[in-house]
Amino acid sequence: MKNAAFGIRMHSGWGVLVCISGTVSAPEIVDRRRIVVVEPTMQGAKQPYHFAETLPLEEAEPHLQKCAAVSERLALGAIRKVLEAMNGRNYRIVGCAILLASGRALPALPNILASHALVHTAEGEFFRSVVREACQRCRIPVVGFRERELDELANATFGKAATAVRQCISDLRRTVGSPWTQDEKTAALAALMVCGKTL
Repeated sequence: MKNAAFGIRMHSGWGVLVCISGTVSAPEIVDRRRIVVVEPTMQGAKQPYHFAETLPLEEAEPHLQKCAAVSERLALGAIRKVLEAMNGRNYRIVGCAILLASGRALPALPNILASHALVHTAEGEFFRSVVREACQRCRIPVVGFRERELDELANATFGKAATAVRQCISDLRRTVGSPWTQDEKTAALAALMVCGKTL
């Protein structure tokens, strides 16, 4: 089996997943897809904390718990689907890189809902955490990388080859075709950092 790794960059209710294999000097995109982790017909699911902001506190918590249960189920299904596809193609997933924001700890729910900035932060963390949990349940080791530190971490991981690695990932558009977005490039770089030592 060939080793490969996932890189994931989440948004509100959906994310980009890139599966990378090959070598550091010649990475190969094995799979890339959009994963959806919300039920579109469920009220307030796409922006659970924004919706909770409009509710009394005694209703906000059950709403968030309900959204979490649905999103966790959908995330697990999405990760299992990709994992099964990769196993069927003889790839072993050795890890998953999830792109993080600031990574600061969140306060209690009443404090979050009292600050619109914290609502945004909590929402981002909500969707990253459901995907992290799904990977862990599938026994895929997960590493989180703060996005603003990714270039610095890539320099530390790849050394003098870091610039060439970034250019190589950018150039993958020629083989994978359009669109090859910043989300996908960032996820691919993070994934390559996770599995680079095992390829």
